[in-house]
Amino acid sequence: MSQDKLSYLTLKIQYFIYFGVLGIFLPYFNLYCHHLGFTSFEIGSLSALRTAITIVFSIGWSIVADRYAWRKPIYVLFNFLSAAIWVFFLYINNFWGMVIVTIFHTIFFAPLIAFIEAFAMDELGSGGGDKNRYGRIRAWGSVSFILVVFTLGKISDLFSINIIIPLILAGYTLQALFSIPMPKAKARKKQFHAGVKELLNARTLAFLTCSFLMLLSHGTYYGFYSIYLEELGYSPFFIGSTWAVASIAEIVLMINSGRILKYISLENVIFFSCLVAALRWCLLWRAVTVTEIMIAQMLHAFTYGTFHVASILYMDRLSTGETRTLGQAANNAVSYGLGMMAGFLLNGYWYEAYGARLFLMSACVSLAGAVVFRFLGR
Repeated sequence: MSQDKLSYLTLKIQYFIYFGVLGIFLPYFNLYCHHLGFTSFEIGSLSALRTAITIVFSIGWSIVADRYAWRKPIYVLFNFLSAAIWVFFLYINNFWGMVIVTIFHTIFFAPLIAFIEAFAMDELGSGGGDKNRYGRIRAWGSVSFILVVFTLGKISDLFSINIIIPLILAGYTLQALFSIPMPKAKARKKQFHAGVKELLNARTLAFLTCSFLMLLSHGTYYGFYSIYLEELGYSPFFIGSTWAVASIAEIVLMINSGRILKYISLENVIFFSCLVAALRWCLLWRAVTVTEIMIAQMLHAFTYGTFHVASILYMDRLSTGETRTLGQAANNAVSYGLGMMAGFLLNGYWYEAYGARLFLMSACVSLAGAVVFRFLGR
């Protein structure tokens, strides 16, 4: 097997494992906390704490990785550390204990996805490669996500929601083991400071603001969607199935993203994705039947699939080779970090009072993201 094929295979495995574990964590960890007796504010606060740490440490570690060309050593080490720290969740079922373990775990887990994205951009761009192929590699993560959420819903029906903690530990351990053959970073440390100056401009600021608002609008969905469906009377298996449907739609779009981007610019894809997000949240605001819920979930193809692919490629365009990890970390920190933190906090505070009406507020926020990107990101 050639070195390029080995690198692509390693990246696919990393995406597969990372998002497979996310397929356990996102739909079920907050539900697990809910079953432990945590209040909605405690659940939102715990999620917000995790994302707040992500903001600081993903950017901080990425600066170290780019400045000293240490991306791979940091990536491998942090995979093993995050797996080791997760062990403590096996023995903790109170809020403050979870707060302490979450802090230490997130410090090392925070930069991992930004590192993977930077590795992917390096490999796809080497030798004049076509970076629009990114969606095909990234789709492996979505395939894993759908397999996990679909099967785990049935497993939790048969056993207990508590099973998610050891399963996540198993996933983190596999990811650590398969992180060892990751390719080395190609960035040159001597031009790092010049790359940082080039990255800091008005277009980058407008894009990051749009990303922040887009992920802020996802706060209700990621934080309380599963709990909302359970309150409507749906089973864990059905809840997992709706997440799976969203991932199927996402996979189809990601696999075909290269063709789409040949005809539609990255800017238009990002703008359109924000508009579709507003439509999706409006649907979930009123959705109670299976058909309504499934239609809303199919729009995940655009609110996550196209938006994510276009965002990774757009940030790569704004970055230089010497700041590739930092650029992806900044995007991840502002969107999945700051945006999700604000979303979790606000929804945790308001969910018990407003419930599904928070989806309507989310629609307004994603519309604001579209406006900012269209008119301030030129």
